[in-house]
Formats: sequence, structure tokens, C-alpha cells
Amino acid sequence: MITVEDRYFRFNRTLLLIVGLWPYQKSKLAQFQFTCLFSILTSSIIFQLATFVTSKCTANFVIKILSVAIFHMGLAIKYNSFSLNANTIKYSMEQLQCIYDNVKDDAEIAIIERYGNNARYYTIVLTIFVGVSMPAVMIVPFWRNIFHIILSVNQSQSHRLHITTEYFVDQERYFYLLLLHTTVAFCIGVVALLATGTMLIAYLQHACGMLRIANYRIENAMEIHTLHIQGIILPSENLVYKRMIGAIDIHRKAMMFSKYLINKFEVSFMFLIAFGVIALSLNIFRIFQAVTFGYNIEEFLMLIVVTTICVLYMFLSNFIGQEIIDHNNRIFAAAYNVCWYRASLQVQKLILFLLQRRNKVFGLYIGGLFLASLQSFATLTNTSVSYFTVMCSMQ
Repeated sequence: MITVEDRYFRFNRTLLLIVGLWPYQKSKLAQFQFTCLFSILTSSIIFQLATFVTSKCTANFVIKILSVAIFHMGLAIKYNSFSLNANTIKYSMEQLQCIYDNVKDDAEIAIIERYGNNARYYTIVLTIFVGVSMPAVMIVPFWRNIFHIILSVNQSQSHRLHITTEYFVDQERYFYLLLLHTTVAFCIGVVALLATGTMLIAYLQHACGMLRIANYRIENAMEIHTLHIQGIILPSENLVYKRMIGAIDIHRKAMMFSKYLINKFEVSFMFLIAFGVIALSLNIFRIFQAVTFGYNIEEFLMLIVVTTICVLYMFLSNFIGQEIIDHNNRIFAAAYNVCWYRASLQVQKLILFLLQRRNKVFGLYIGGLFLASLQSFATLTNTSVSYFTVMCSMQ
């Protein structure tokens, strides 16, 4: 028996525990942890938007504030959506456990192991990437001081936050406290994005594993049937029939599992798509301005980090969606390629029933309009670049 949570989701559980989102731990301490972390993240957004109250709102100033504030809003939406859908995460884990409890074939268990390892590799690699990047972001505000210490330059340096905010206090006097708040808020948002994103990737990798098992069952059933015709083995025709039913059943479960998971996060994903495109276009525009007219190194590095996160998240989300589409299509390719004409009438009817599903494309649809795929990733990036060119022409 495969214990899904302990075997494949240990790293995901640790990340979700760090940000207070693990659905199986809902103690008062965990709720307090989530409230504190989410309050820090949302307060950072409020203090960024507060600059509109005290400053003159020119076009460049609005772009400067919104380029980072909208990114933080996306982080807050993703963080909160996982808290609201804690029961969805638990139910999906239980569904996955029930499906795997019925898997007895060694080859199918090997498939589960392979896709479970793929999910774990995604989590580890992305965690290492964030673990290496975050210290660099935290050091950026101090790079001038470190540079002057190394060169033994004896002159006072003015302090400046790498994110434009308005705390209604003397920012020079309370610089380190304000820097701590903005840095901690950014780290909370990115770690929450990492924890929730890798959890969804892990679930969808297991959905790909289920689709691969369906593919294997079709091929295996027809291989058994071919050997039976050739007289090499003599299984009952009922065995082939059961294998085909098993393939259709796990295919249906994989589709239901994926649809259920995506539908529960549909609203938050729609906001993330909109905020992601806007944030990416604004940050590309600011990078263009910085390269053209000169830049502050702290703000420039922050823009690079935000842009990289937006592009990486868009790509991975759509890449996993493309994986679902490709694995689903391979099932129909296997059904097309088998020697169906040699099968019994009952098995032929099952194959025909399976092929009829090919008439409707299956994938991760958001709002019934957006299909997660590499083509959609290209569309999103093209849209962001189009907005960027519009802003450049208006400038």
C-alpha cells in the first residue's frame, strides 16, 4: 500500500507548514501563524498604495508603484486562496490515496513512483532556486554599505528602500525597521507562492501519472489479447475486457481529479492571470526605462527578480497544463494504434467509447476560456509585450 502523503509530499508539507497552510494542521497556533504572515503581506501592499496619498500621481510614478504592488497583490491572492481551499487540498489527497490503493500491478506502481519522483524534483529544484535567490534580494539594500566597508570609504550614506512605500514616519530614522518589514513581506509572499505552486504541480504530476497508467492498461490489454490469438498464453477474454474497463476508469478519475482541483481555484487563477500580465508588462517597461535613462541598482535588481518570477510562474503553470494535454492525447494515440479489429465486439465497443472522448479537447480550463498550454504561455507573454509597446508609444 502506498502512503501518498509521506512518500511523495514530504517537502510540500514542510513548505506549507512554514507559511501556515498545511490543511491537516489547523490548530490555533497555525491559524495565528497564518494571520500574522498574511497581515504582514497585506500591510506591505497598503503601505505601497499609500504613496498615492502623499505624492504627486504622474504616469511614471503610478507605473512605478503598481509594478511592484500588483505583484504583491498576486502573491496575497494565491496565499489566501490556498487557505480558503484547505478542504480541497485534503479531499484531493484522500482521492489520490483511494486511487492508488487500488493499484496492484508492479508496472503501474513503477509509473506512480516515477511521476511522484518528478513532483518531488520540481519541488526540490524550485526550493533551491528560491533559497539561493532570496539571500541575494535581502543583501541588495546593504550592497553600498558593504562596498564602502571593503574599500574603507569614510562617508555617510543615505538609506533608501528598494520598494517605494509610505509609512508616514521618518524613513531615514526607522530605515532598518521599515526594511525589515518590506523584506519579510516579500519573502513571505515568495515562499507562499513556492509552497502553493509546488503543491499544485505535484498534484497535476500525479494526474499525469494516472493518465500514463490508463495508456499502459490499454497497451497491456491488447498485448495480452494478441498473445492469446497467437496461442502463446490462454487468458480468458474477460481479462482483456477488465483491463480495458480499468483503463477507462482511471482515465475518468484523472480527468475528474484535475477538473475538481482547477475548478476550486478558478477564481484566484483568473485574477493571477490578469495581475501576472499587468505586472509583467509594467516591470518590462520599467526595466526598459532603467536601461535607457539610468537606474538605481537596488530597484533595478528588484525589477529583474519580479519579472523573472512572473515569467517562471507563467511558464511552469502552462507547461504542466501542456503535460496534461499531451498525456491525455497519448491515450487516444494508443487506442488508435492497437489492433482493435482483432478484439472481441465488447472490447471494440469500449475502444470506440474511449475514442469518442477525443472529440472534446481535455485540459486545464480556467473560466471556460483559458486553456493552460505552451501556446497560452506564448499568448500571455505576447500580450504583456503588446502592453509594453503601447506604454512606450504613449511615452
